[in-house]
Amino acid sequence: MNQPQDESLLLSHDYDGIQEYDNPLPGWWTNLFLLTILFSVVYLLFFHTGAPGRSMIEQYDASGVALAKKQFGQLGELQQDRATLARFMKDEKWVKYGESTFKTHCQSCHGADAGGLVGPNLCDDRWKNVKHLEDIITIINNGAGGNAMPAWKQKLGDPREVIMVAAYVASRLGAKPSSPRPPEGAVTISSWEEDLKSLPPGATDPAAAAGK
Repeated sequence: MNQPQDESLLLSHDYDGIQEYDNPLPGWWTNLFLLTILFSVVYLLFFHTGAPGRSMIEQYDASGVALAKKQFGQLGELQQDRATLARFMKDEKWVKYGESTFKTHCQSCHGADAGGLVGPNLCDDRWKNVKHLEDIITIINNGAGGNAMPAWKQKLGDPREVIMVAAYVASRLGAKPSSPRPPEGAVTISSWEEDLKSLPPGATDPAAAAGK
């Protein structure tokens, strides 16, 4: 048998002679809902506007770099030439590895996305000291511009590290950095296709770079 309800709780609106009671949600449910809103704000601030490396994408990339580093020793000795660089610039895993090294050593001059700060933009089609793909390796090793770009051969220590950084830099050609510096060089390179055409078939196969 239905218990009679207090008519003072009836809402004022009426639909076709039907009225409803004001039955507010339980306090625990309302508080839980407010807590989820508060949590979403904290989550957004922590993972998306906090220190670098907190987002899921950055954590995924970091785990890939860590895995690549474990496999680094399996590469053996690498030649610092056009063919080797061409292979590694086509392999996303090693490009990510090169990016991590770039951000450690190079972003203070060239920016986190290689768009340039005090150093030139490495994403546009104008270059100062590079005419061919392998010249990137030479510049990283020996520096340029009267030591404006220092030599990194000894600082990086391992020739393979030079290859990986060069692969990342080469992969940035044509990219759209967030705050690019204006073009500075006299040499125009719109792509590496002419250099890649000079290589034998299969030379740029990423499987060869991965040591498969």
